Amino acid sequence: MDTAEDSLKAIINKAKEGNQIAFSTLLDTFWNDVYGFQLVRTKNENDAEDITIRTFSRAFDKIETYDDSFEFRTWLITISKNLHVDLLRKRKRNVLEQSDTGNSEALKKVLDVAPTAEDRLITEQNLATLLHHIKELKPHYRQVINLRYFNELSYADIAKQLDEPVNNIKVKLLRAKKLLADRIKSNSK
Repeated sequence: MDTAEDSLKAIINKAKEGNQIAFSTLLDTFWNDVYGFQLVRTKNENDAEDITIRTFSRAFDKIETYDDSFEFRTWLITISKNLHVDLLRKRKRNVLEQSDTGNSEALKKVLDVAPTAEDRLITEQNLATLLHHIKELKPHYRQVINLRYFNELSYADIAKQLDEPVNNIKVKLLRAKKLLADRIKSNSK
């Protein structure tokens, strides 16, 4: 075994222990491989980036299941390929559902576009609940959520403002969204 393989195994083991620097190192090391793979498959930069981010999220959530008898890159690409297949199935299902409902559904949507008072009230209550959950996050997660979704900054702009690499911003935002989703799920039970 050469030193590069030893070093990679050490980083993966640190990531399995929850080391954030190890996660960032793996992301920086393999981002271009996964993103390039998806860009060729999807031929769409937004889809490729979205699937790549979800790939790393899934991989980091399930890193303890990684079997080091396989290459880490291969494991990531397999996860990425499966996420792409899931996306294609979902889109195909949505297209089929839309074509099954026919024009009557489209007509209903056109006629009923104005939100009712009840709709506005529900939206306001949901927003208040969401803001409450965001305030419960750690400050660095709260900050990236605010910059991305409330200030509508790009990843590059957030990275520049926080003086951090773009990939770190992507990981932070991914983790923030996951923590937020977990809080919402646990409070809705």
